[in-house]
Amino acid sequence: MINRCNGPRPARRRLRWLAVAAMLLALVRAERTTGAEEDGVVVRPHDVAAEPRNPPGARRPPKAAGCKPENFKIALDVGHTPEAPGATSARGAKELAFNLQLARRIQKALVGGGFLRTKLITAHGIGRDQLIKRTEQANGFGADLLLSIHHDDVQDAYHQKWSHNGAPHLYSDRFTGYSLFVSRDNRHFDDSVAFAKLLGTELTALGISYSAHHAEPIPGEGRQIIDVTAGVYRYDELFVLKFSVAPAVLLEAGIIVNRVEELVLASPQHQDQIAASTLAALSAFCSARQRG
Repeated sequence: MINRCNGPRPARRRLRWLAVAAMLLALVRAERTTGAEEDGVVVRPHDVAAEPRNPPGARRPPKAAGCKPENFKIALDVGHTPEAPGATSARGAKELAFNLQLARRIQKALVGGGFLRTKLITAHGIGRDQLIKRTEQANGFGADLLLSIHHDDVQDAYHQKWSHNGAPHLYSDRFTGYSLFVSRDNRHFDDSVAFAKLLGTELTALGISYSAHHAEPIPGEGRQIIDVTAGVYRYDELFVLKFSVAPAVLLEAGIIVNRVEELVLASPQHQDQIAASTLAALSAFCSARQRG
C-alpha cells in the first residue's frame, strides 16, 4: 500500500541529492582552477602553502610595459652586511667593500645616464634576517629592476695558501671572470633572463669572460647555465632574486680570491667599465620595454 502522506518525500530526497552533487561539482571545478597563472607562472596549491603569500615588502608589481628612464626604479642591492661581509679576497679584504665600491660607481653611471631613480639597498645583520631586510627595501621602493652586486669565491677544494704582508691567506688563481644568476621562481623570470643576457653581452664586449666554474659537477656547484655566451646561470633558491617583485639578476663581478683579478676588480677604471656596461644593458632593456 502506498502511504499517500509520505508520497512527496522521495522527490524531496532527490532534490537534496541533486543540490549536494552540484556543490561537490563546483568544489571540484574550483580546485582544478586553483593552479592559476600569475605572470606566466602556474601557482599550484602546494606552492602557495610552501611560500609566503606576498614577497617581503611587496607593494605592487612592476609595470608590464613601457620605460621612461627618469621614472624607472632600479634597486642596486649591495650583497652582504658589516656583520656578515661575505668572501675574503686573496689579500684579506672583505667582499662587502668590493660590493659597495662597485655599486656606488654603477649608481653614479646610471644616474648620469638618465636613470635618476636608482637606489642603493644596504642592510645590517646576519642570515635570513638581512636577506629579508634587503628584499623588503627593494620591494617597498617599488623597484622595476633589481641588480644584486657581489664578488665571487671558489669551493674550498680549490683554495691554496700563501702569505701577503706577513699574514697567511687563501687564494685560487684557477678561475677568473664574472657570473650572472637568475631565479626561475622570480615572477618575471623571462625579463630577468633578458636583462642578464644584455649585461653579459656588454661585459664580454669589453673582453671580460665569464667563469664556467659554477657549472662544474662538484658539491656546491653544478648550476644550470642558461646562456653560454653571456654567462647566465639558473639559481632558483637565491632569496633576493626569488622574492623580488621585479625582474632580478645577481652579478658576481669577478673572483676576488684570484690574486690577479682581485687587483683588477679593485681598480676604479675597471669598476667604471662594469658601470658603463650596466648602463648600456639597462638602456637596451628599457628600449625593449618601450617597444613592447
